[in-house]
Amino acid sequence: MREADWYFDFVSPYAYFGRARLAELSDRVAIRYRPVLFAAMLNHWGHKGPAEIASKRVWTYRWCTWLAAQQRVPFRFPSAHPFNPLPFLRLAIAAECAPAAIELIFRQLWTTGADPGDPRVLDELLESLQIERTQLASPNVKEALRQHTDQAIARGVFGVPTLLVDGELFWGADATDFAKAYLTNPGLLATEEMQRVATLPVGASRQ
Repeated sequence: MREADWYFDFVSPYAYFGRARLAELSDRVAIRYRPVLFAAMLNHWGHKGPAEIASKRVWTYRWCTWLAAQQRVPFRFPSAHPFNPLPFLRLAIAAECAPAAIELIFRQLWTTGADPGDPRVLDELLESLQIERTQLASPNVKEALRQHTDQAIARGVFGVPTLLVDGELFWGADATDFAKAYLTNPGLLATEEMQRVATLPVGASRQ
């Protein structure tokens, strides 16, 4: 079976929605979960996050709330956002990026309305996953997160969630159908028009 890397950060509600649809790809590709630090990507590419633009922040939170209702999936914004995802990313790595552990962390952060900064949230997850807090400070865990993030940037990943298959990027919570179409027909990205838009000249640049 083909393999794919799924890059994500728990701070992103889009990653929460994207993870819920990964099961639709399970019969076509084996997915490796890759926690990354989204803030490091933003810094690298010179982007602002959705929550760093006031009007986009309101739009994002409303749209995600609407989408959850449409898809009838459990969802509730945490009591403060953005939050520091670092301990949760390290927790996922300490749990060996097991899909069940990642699902549990997402569910705790995105369905309860709790404050991720409350130590009790992390404590509950540590207890459920039977992981010691000291493991989160392990040099191996810290290095793995750095490596995942550096690897993602080197591969051109610019946002989360992103699925990388055969070197091709499928970004966003709504990219699942595009990825499914590509897995069914890899020639999809080799058409004349797909090749043309991939190399389209820049007509004007913002100063």
